[in-house]
Amino acid sequence: MRLDKFLCDALGVTRREATQILKSKTVTVNEVMVKSGATKVTDECVVEWQDRELKVHGPRYIMLYKPEGFVCSHEDGSNRTAFELLDEVKQDKLHFAGRLDVDTTGLVLITDDGQWSHRITSPKHKCAKTYRVWLVDPVEADYVEKFKQGIQLKSETGLTLPAELEVRAEREVLLTIYEGKYHQVKRMFAALGNKVEHLHREMIGEIEMDESLELGEYRYLTEEEVQSVWK
Repeated sequence: MRLDKFLCDALGVTRREATQILKSKTVTVNEVMVKSGATKVTDECVVEWQDRELKVHGPRYIMLYKPEGFVCSHEDGSNRTAFELLDEVKQDKLHFAGRLDVDTTGLVLITDDGQWSHRITSPKHKCAKTYRVWLVDPVEADYVEKFKQGIQLKSETGLTLPAELEVRAEREVLLTIYEGKYHQVKRMFAALGNKVEHLHREMIGEIEMDESLELGEYRYLTEEEVQSVWK
């Protein structure tokens, strides 16, 4: 591949912009500064721009540890977007495979593979999402059974799908749901007369939040994690 074409694909720039980048003497191939866009590069070449290694990505699958105060969208008039936490090119091609509220923390999956994210978000696939929930009031004795039967949400015509509730402490539970209605976890507890104090997503399907990540950090999914969505 020509170097200028490589820069276009890796940085999401035009051919003219790639030429200007090369003229700035900030691109190296195998640690040698290169100015010619006609230079051929292969998969074995290490291309760097401003001391950052560039790659032409295939489909991208990213795990983000979302902090509070960030929204899962490209634009928001009031809050910062979680895309600000990514050091990635062509962010306009990426989307969230299941969003979290601005005040909710934890696992967020980001991709540019629409079919893959559909397996996570489509109600018909019933992809499990597990949350750690801290409540204002103590857990009542009948909560486990009520979640198993389904909860009647306000303004909804039917019950939610059966959910699994595990009591961890007086005001702390693990909740696994198999759908993704608007503000569903908060609304489920509100329907029982309780209120969610804090919400943290720990797992989507078989993909678990990487405990080595700090708030605001991200990493690419392993091949095993990516493929688990298709099971």
